[in-house]
Amino acid sequence: MGRRPVVIDLPAVRGRLTERAPLAPLVWFKAGGAAQWLFEPQDADDLAAFLRDCDPAVPVMPLGLGSNLIVRDGGVPGVVVRLGKAFAQVQRIDATTLRCGGGASGILVSSTARDAGIGGIEFLRSIPGTVGGFVRMNGGAYGREVKDVLVEAEVVLRSGERRTLSLGQLGYTYRHSELPPGAVVVAATFRGHAAEPAAIAAEMDRIAAEREASQPLRSKTGGSTFKNPPGHKAWALIDAAGCRGLTRGDAQVSEKHCNFLLNLGTASAAAIEALGEEVRDKVKAHSGVTLEWEIQRVGVAK
Repeated sequence: MGRRPVVIDLPAVRGRLTERAPLAPLVWFKAGGAAQWLFEPQDADDLAAFLRDCDPAVPVMPLGLGSNLIVRDGGVPGVVVRLGKAFAQVQRIDATTLRCGGGASGILVSSTARDAGIGGIEFLRSIPGTVGGFVRMNGGAYGREVKDVLVEAEVVLRSGERRTLSLGQLGYTYRHSELPPGAVVVAATFRGHAAEPAAIAAEMDRIAAEREASQPLRSKTGGSTFKNPPGHKAWALIDAAGCRGLTRGDAQVSEKHCNFLLNLGTASAAAIEALGEEVRDKVKAHSGVTLEWEIQRVGVAK
């Protein structure tokens, strides 16, 4: 059963605070409950002051594009922070370096890099999400990861302290960082290499075409559901366990790419998560491999 959220007093802000804000419209699965409070800061100073003055007991969760997220049906207690246009800027610093706001999309970052003749960042074209999420999760695709291009990240800690963290301080492993809980990534610096814009564009087009051919991009989904275990591909284990097309209500394992879960209509977050757990059980029984969730599951059950 879900718990009734504790009433909390929040400091004044220059941005926007919304109580009981529905999160389903903001996540790709289009399912799940509401945020107790949704905070859209006006700028990094607004965010830092809010976190500094907010009761330390109040949980804080950053939200990007919601492309790799199950929000449970009982909603998210505390404050969900969503970075808007003020955090979506991408600037060229030098011939091979970009400074990107935490709310900038992978498409914007990679397109800016292309226009600036900066290669090596094309893979971000294929990851649905924002810079903040990429940095937190060490996002990667097509043989590249954020750790391969990150110079440093600018974060606001839960205490309100602003800090710049180097690549080494983030403690990256596969789809994981040591970013402190409640910290919000407000910017990151990426470095690539000099390349011809036409060659970069061709690589981005190749990646886009490959994704279109292999993934259910036009569906209500959450991206890759499970991490690839060492020596295995998650989709192949799921397929071998007979889970391709498996359904639970309106939740389905994609027939096109079976490491993707789909909301075919009005699936609840509980149904989507339960389907994922069923897949994990079947894979474990068939191959002995325990799949780890790559999708983040947050909030409380209803």
